[in-house]
Amino acid sequence: MAFWIFMLCLSYCSHPALSAVQSTGSASSNSLADSARGPHFDTSASKNVTALLGKTAYLNCRVKNLANRTVSWVRHRDVHLLTVGRYTYTSDQRFRAIHQPHSEDWTLQIKYPQHRDSGIYECQVSSTPHLSHFIHLTVIEPDTEIVGGPELFIDRGSTINLTCVVRHSPEPPAYIFWNHNDAIISYSSSRGGVSVATERGETSRSVLLIQKARPSDSGNYQCNPSNARPANVTVHVLNVANVIGEHPEAMQHGGNQRMGSTVNVFALLTILLLNSYC
Repeated sequence: MAFWIFMLCLSYCSHPALSAVQSTGSASSNSLADSARGPHFDTSASKNVTALLGKTAYLNCRVKNLANRTVSWVRHRDVHLLTVGRYTYTSDQRFRAIHQPHSEDWTLQIKYPQHRDSGIYECQVSSTPHLSHFIHLTVIEPDTEIVGGPELFIDRGSTINLTCVVRHSPEPPAYIFWNHNDAIISYSSSRGGVSVATERGETSRSVLLIQKARPSDSGNYQCNPSNARPANVTVHVLNVANVIGEHPEAMQHGGNQRMGSTVNVFALLTILLLNSYC
């Protein structure tokens, strides 16, 4: 008798339908437990944002178990209500609420962000008491520099070596163009000896090399990153091999950039001027 009771229990407990009911019951219990927790933020999808000056920024706030409650965005520095639900409550048209139906994400869009937009933004849930999650927005402007500028003096026949550095960019520039006297430099022109090497990363670099410098290579050179302001340098190609002995530090030789002090630069120009009158 005990054997048949054991077999009946074994059959009952291993029945697929019953297993499904037990599994469903377990999932329901977990779901109920999660629902009982009430609304809460998913901080892994609601992080601080670093945005590029003038490029649209998106601040995301993910809320679980929102139910019939409302999500609002508030700018913390002046306690200004920006959005409620999918509606925007500010006259500044750069701000917009974004929410897709059945989504847990409530996004604040900021077009053309400026430095003044940096600061703390509060994602607020209309529970009792209300829940808040703070997101910090940092608006940055990449810095562009041509090493050795703003003026370089090059000995005729040597190599012009210009290095453009782009720093503090949240993403590498899509491209970096070089201009000479407002014209885009062609690396396949009949002049020859012109090449560029670009390395993109957290700090991006573009190196322009011009072999066998000649006086016509003098002028203004501009480095133009796609996501930053341009940088300029003025290059002077001089035939001063016979008079430069006393002030070599003001020259760039063979691509090795060495810039002297302002005093030395003026001394070099003085020597050249005097030499032209002799």
